[in-house]
Amino acid sequence: MNFSETDRLILRSWKPEDLPLFAEMNKDARVMRYFPATLTYEQTESFYNRIQSEFKRNGWGLYAVELKSAGTFIGYVGLHEIGFDADFTPGIEIGWRLAADYHNQGLATEAAKEVLKLAKQKGLLRLYSFTAKQNIPSERVMQKIGMTKVGEFEHPNLPTESPLIMHILYKIEL
Repeated sequence: MNFSETDRLILRSWKPEDLPLFAEMNKDARVMRYFPATLTYEQTESFYNRIQSEFKRNGWGLYAVELKSAGTFIGYVGLHEIGFDADFTPGIEIGWRLAADYHNQGLATEAAKEVLKLAKQKGLLRLYSFTAKQNIPSERVMQKIGMTKVGEFEHPNLPTESPLIMHILYKIEL
């Protein structure tokens, strides 16, 4: 099922054939450089199943993103329940992860702007986005879609010695 389209992208439901491509993407060090580790196939499969559950529960989630011109799965952009305790949770985040070959082409921004429209249609009032402080490309996407930086925090799921522990936090009211 297609949820929406942009000039270059289709935001759609996940298909079983996306899983191997998703697993390849999640084990690519370029894609996962701002995460603690790459993911195994089993970890990706578990994540895929959580994404499917979230769609069933909420009617929204992390949308599979397909490049219109090639019909190719290139990653996800969408909405996700924040899965840890912080002073801004419970809440919903807007997030993205694209295969490395599709970085720096404005695709995450294009899809994220569309997801903001979908979130508003679903009656959501506020979204957050966060990433490791070093992740300047993702921070630029947050800024381009109209989000405002509201602070920084230590990610509770990371060890205190992790170079990625400090995260930036952005917010948007819909």
